[in-house]
Amino acid sequence: MIKSTKFQGELEIAEEDIYRFESGIPGFLEEKQFCLLPLEETPFFVLQSIETKEVAFIVTNPFDTFRDYEVKLTDEVLSTLQIETEKDVITLVILTIHDPFNQTTANLQAPIILNSHKKTGKQFIMNGSNYMNKHLLIEPLEVEQGED
Repeated sequence: MIKSTKFQGELEIAEEDIYRFESGIPGFLEEKQFCLLPLEETPFFVLQSIETKEVAFIVTNPFDTFRDYEVKLTDEVLSTLQIETEKDVITLVILTIHDPFNQTTANLQAPIILNSHKKTGKQFIMNGSNYMNKHLLIEPLEVEQGED
């Protein structure tokens, strides 16, 4: 099927590439179907709604940037997404892009969890974790102060 996307114009989206979010995404509860589109020459993807062109999120693999990041899925999430094995799980975090780019933040408190085999998805809010919804994607460089 041909679908209009927010960032990439019209694209052919195969039915088998659509992830179903039974509960939608918080703030977008009516949006139940998304596809994952790579952003060429970047480590980022677009989680694009199939129903609404304007509903699209820039996402990335958090483990590439946040080496100590941990997500412990609940039994409810494992059941809802029909996850049978760890290799089926794709974990992504939603980015809030800022100008300048070094102010861009990642929502580590509420990752997007996808089952790549069953094509199910859910935003998993990790209540009680130390993660926040606005972690800097790029840590500021420490500038050494020279002695006078």
